[in-house]
Amino acid sequence: MSDLDLLHISIADQMLYGFTAGRLRVRLPVSTALNGVGEHNGSGCTPRGCHQVRARIGDGLPAGAVLRGRRWTGEIWNPELHAQFPGRDWILSRILWLSGCEPGYNRMGQVDTFRRYIYLHGTPDTEPMGVPLSHGCIRLRNADLLELFPLVPTGCAVRIGEEACPSWSSATLN
Repeated sequence: MSDLDLLHISIADQMLYGFTAGRLRVRLPVSTALNGVGEHNGSGCTPRGCHQVRARIGDGLPAGAVLRGRRWTGEIWNPELHAQFPGRDWILSRILWLSGCEPGYNRMGQVDTFRRYIYLHGTPDTEPMGVPLSHGCIRLRNADLLELFPLVPTGCAVRIGEEACPSWSSATLN
């Protein structure tokens, strides 16, 4: 499969839709922010609008690798580790770090997506998908992220929108 050139995150659907040259190639469940949508630093919200993948982190790490400060801790997530750190926001396996493309809306100042450390990242399988529960990031199943990661180049366009996408949610993948 060739590289994807657009990721569309639907807040209403809690789904990621991946496209190559306008053709729907990937459909994956996600979990966006418990606090809803918003662009301000410290809001705990998922930012809207046009973004791009600014950095890809974790290539070659094992599934379930625990990332803190965008670096592997050397740990692999498991239920025992989770029990040791029950309040930790688990960032696992890979990171696709987003940067806003709309100055004043999701780029620069108090609304800068990149400086807010908004990622697409893996999360424990114990966390539900399709339910907004994150602190602002877009969470994916580790297995889904491991399949998605090699298809997403640096600079890939990412659109995050509130609207439902019924024609994509049931469409055949090409």
